[in-house]
Amino acid sequence: MATAPRFDLPEIDDFTRPFWDAATDGRLLIRRCRACARAHHYPREFCPYCWSEDVDWERASGRATLYTWSVVHRNDLPPFGARVPYTAGVVDLVEGPRMMTEIVQCPEGGPSIGMALEVTFRQEDGEQAVPVFRPA
Repeated sequence: MATAPRFDLPEIDDFTRPFWDAATDGRLLIRRCRACARAHHYPREFCPYCWSEDVDWERASGRATLYTWSVVHRNDLPPFGARVPYTAGVVDLVEGPRMMTEIVQCPEGGPSIGMALEVTFRQEDGEQAVPVFRPA
């Protein structure tokens, strides 16, 4: 019997391996351009601002503010259906980049725009750790 494909785990390659290895160690990495000094996320091999290829990994503080969010009540893709409802969000990292993520451990009143967040990592059944955010 074939298992259903997973849509919540990354396809790790040589370029993104440092990001995912750091996540397993409980660290969030971003990329920073040495030419223009701007940070960016999602990881790319070039700077999306000045197009320089002189970019490197940098440990992020893990602190962010909530830019926007939505509670997902239905998702038919495995394994998200078993997680509903969950809160999808976009956060502004203090280093500058904006990042799509999941907001976990929300207070009873729910998340609010501008709330302070910190990174944590979800790792289920020995699978790849994935960065998510919770109230700081």
